[in-house]
Amino acid sequence: MTKGPLPQAEVLLEKLRKDLEGLATEVGSAQLSAPSRRRLNDALGSAASDLQALLAKLDPIARPSAVFDPGNPRTIGFFIALALTAQPRRPLSKLQPFHGSGVYAIYYSGSFPLYSPIRNTETPIYVGQAAPHQQGAMTPVAQGTRLAARLNEHRKNIERACQSLDINDFDYRALVVQTGWETGAEDYLIRLFRPIWNSETKLVFGIGKHGDDADTRRNKRSPWDTLHPGRTWAAKSAEDAKSAAKIKTELADHFAKHPPFKRLNDVLASFVDALRQT
Repeated sequence: MTKGPLPQAEVLLEKLRKDLEGLATEVGSAQLSAPSRRRLNDALGSAASDLQALLAKLDPIARPSAVFDPGNPRTIGFFIALALTAQPRRPLSKLQPFHGSGVYAIYYSGSFPLYSPIRNTETPIYVGQAAPHQQGAMTPVAQGTRLAARLNEHRKNIERACQSLDINDFDYRALVVQTGWETGAEDYLIRLFRPIWNSETKLVFGIGKHGDDADTRRNKRSPWDTLHPGRTWAAKSAEDAKSAAKIKTELADHFAKHPPFKRLNDVLASFVDALRQT
C-alpha cells in the first residue's frame, strides 16, 4: 500500500495551482462579453464540482451528497413546484378569471407532429410565473388576477395560431403562491421539465413576445411564430430567427436527450430522487 501523497499527484497538483494562477491573471485583465463570462462561470462551476467529488472520494468517512436546508430559496421553489403538480389539470379553453399570482404549467394533447413526444404526457410545453400587482401583497385578492391574466394571454396567442394549433388541445395547472416565491418555483420547473416553449430551452421560444412592428424594430420572426403563424405583427417580419427545418432537428435532438415524463408517477419519482442523499 502506498503511504503519503502519490508523486504523480504532487506534480498534477502543482500544475493545477499554476494553471489557476495563470487563469486568474488572464481573467483579471480580460474584457469578457456577457456570453463569454457565462461560459466561463459554467466551466469553473463544473470544475469545482469535480474537485468536490474527488475530495469526497478521498475522504475515508462518507459524506452526504447534499445538506437539506428548508430555508434555502431553491428548496422552497422545489416544494412549490411539487405542489403545482398536485393541482388538477383544467382546459385552457375554459379558463375563468380568478384571484392570485403564482406559477402555472401548460400541457399539450394535440396532433402537431413535432410535439408528438409530449402529447398526453406530464411534461408541460410551457411553464411560467405571474408576479402580483404590488409587492408585499398578502392575500390572493391583493395579488390581483395576474395568474389568470397571464394564462389568458397565452390562450389568445394560441387561438390566433389556429392554422396549426387548437386551443381545445391545451390544459393547464395553476398554483397561487405567497408573494415573493414565484421565481424560485419557476426556475425549478424549467430545470426539471425543460419545456420547449420556454426561452431558456432555446427551442420554440416566442409565445410570450408582444407585438413589435417589423418596420420599426427589424426583429426576426420568433421560432414560435415560424411554426405557428397567425399573429399579424409577426407576419411582417422578413426573416425567421430559425428555419422550420432547424427547429425540427433541434426538437428531435432535445426529446432524444430529455425524454418526457409520461405519467404523474414519473414526475413524483423525480422529486423523490432529488431529495435523496447519497
